[in-house]
Amino acid sequence: MSKRIALLGQPNSGKSTVYNALTGSRQHVGNWPGKTVEKNEGTYTYNGETFAVIDLPGSYGLSGNSDEEVITTDYIRGGQADLTVVLVDASQLERSMFMLAEFAELNKPAILLLNMMDVAGSMGKTVNDKLLSERLGIPVLPFVAAENKDYEKLKELIQQELRSPHCLKSVPVSEDKKDYKAKYQWISEVLDGVTDSTHKKYVLSKGDKRLLSPVLGKFLCLGIVLLGFLVAMIVCVPFMGIGSMIPGILNQPIANLLNGLHVHPWLVSIFSLLIPNTLYFCISMAAFVFGVNLVFGYLEEIGFLARAAYQFDSILSKLGLQGKAVCPLLMGFGCTIGGASGTRVMDNWGQRMLAMAIVWAVPCGSIWSVMPVVANMVFSPVETILVCLGILVYVFIMAWIVSKVFGKSLAPVESRTGMIMELPPYHKAHWKHILKEALLKAVDIFKRALTTVFLVSLLFWAFSYSSSGLLEDSLLYKVGTFIEPVTKFFGMSWRTFMAFLSSAFAKEAVLGVLNAVFTGQNSLVNVTFNAKTTATDTMALAAAYSSMISKPETLAFIFASSFNIPCVMALSTTYRESHSLKWTARVALFYFGCALLLASVVYHVTALFL
Repeated sequence: MSKRIALLGQPNSGKSTVYNALTGSRQHVGNWPGKTVEKNEGTYTYNGETFAVIDLPGSYGLSGNSDEEVITTDYIRGGQADLTVVLVDASQLERSMFMLAEFAELNKPAILLLNMMDVAGSMGKTVNDKLLSERLGIPVLPFVAAENKDYEKLKELIQQELRSPHCLKSVPVSEDKKDYKAKYQWISEVLDGVTDSTHKKYVLSKGDKRLLSPVLGKFLCLGIVLLGFLVAMIVCVPFMGIGSMIPGILNQPIANLLNGLHVHPWLVSIFSLLIPNTLYFCISMAAFVFGVNLVFGYLEEIGFLARAAYQFDSILSKLGLQGKAVCPLLMGFGCTIGGASGTRVMDNWGQRMLAMAIVWAVPCGSIWSVMPVVANMVFSPVETILVCLGILVYVFIMAWIVSKVFGKSLAPVESRTGMIMELPPYHKAHWKHILKEALLKAVDIFKRALTTVFLVSLLFWAFSYSSSGLLEDSLLYKVGTFIEPVTKFFGMSWRTFMAFLSSAFAKEAVLGVLNAVFTGQNSLVNVTFNAKTTATDTMALAAAYSSMISKPETLAFIFASSFNIPCVMALSTTYRESHSLKWTARVALFYFGCALLLASVVYHVTALFL
């Protein structure tokens, strides 16, 4: 049986970096039994022995009450680990030793990893690791998690300690386990003479004075985050371009081959249309995740994201979130996939899931490219601008509604606390490490998304496919016309309701579906799955659309589609990032229901005036 190594430390101590470097692709991600908290477990082999590594949820101590802290505490106190690797930040050693102070009372085998030694060095700090090891009674290893050179030493040390383990010989002296004063006194005594610094006083730099100013700082942080997202888009566009070529390259040759073999038309459609587009969608997802993690991994490593979190913490706390959520929320305006994957910076699963749910309320770039076109079919340019402003205003209303509905379960009020943090020093980024982490996450999301995207795409294909290619023979048409008496209550005829349903698959599909149902051009399955590459004759569509659809119905359709489920790729990303089918389904059903309710309100109110 493999020996179990537990990684223990505060949030942002470098646990995930060490875990990824040790286990690579040999990882299993899920949730802890009975808890909606992410569980990371992987393996590595060294000198013929296999070791299991458990990346425990980040915690500031072993006496907390959040789900993450309870899981970490129970695992460590229960003795499930054969060896515990405790990580501390060497650049802020006095602040990050509290976890070790609480662990010291358990008399469990451990080693101490002095991470971020490079940052400490750049600050003029030195740490006498030999003296610290002598006082603690356990091995102390100076370490830089972002560099590969130290991992051989870590693996060797782990193997040695499993054969001849050491426990801490120095512990805080107190009868009360919650006597924090005694713990901090212990830390002070242990570190006396261990650390030294040539910089006796920290002076706020000119850059930090600007970034941390109450007003200017917020604008600067917003600008940097938006610039970062633009760079992330530039990075991922070439990969998306390559992915977009797959349907065009494979579609016709596969169709010709299968037709020549007299394969049934619906199988031809699946292999020539559905599967190539699924590959395209998954490559696009992986490209977004790669670009976002590359750019924002850099911003996090150099210390900027901590400044942004500080600036927006008070604002986002009203939604039950911490300031770190500002980046994924802003990224949502470009792409919901990027926003959902960006929630990895959040400290715990509940905050992360709540942030993803709120990100869904942010209209992505596809909405801003499609909905103004639809509005312009029946509204004047000035009215179209007002419609867009209305969508923007409702974003804040929807975010507030989502926070009230899901915040009670995901981030209970009694568990919310203000964000207490010490701003990390700026330091040089390790590009090799950032690139490796971004690639690892992109490959992981691609492999995990294939099944989900294919199944959801298959479901929509089944509704939109017709053997004749005629709209009237599709299941979507039959269902839409059958329930039209109901959809009219929500302000949509069967035509706009079908386009509304397609918006849950991909926002780009809306114009193609509208074109199919109003002008009869192209088959429904083709315009849906080739939405990103098929051009739409907007002039012909506008003429047909405006002659049949009123302004109130158009408004109802626009608002319903804008705040519907973002798209199949966002749905898959949320599921893969949350590892919870239950919560992903809850959020999806909530948005679908709210979109219909919003459409009904918009239609019946505007019908009184337009």
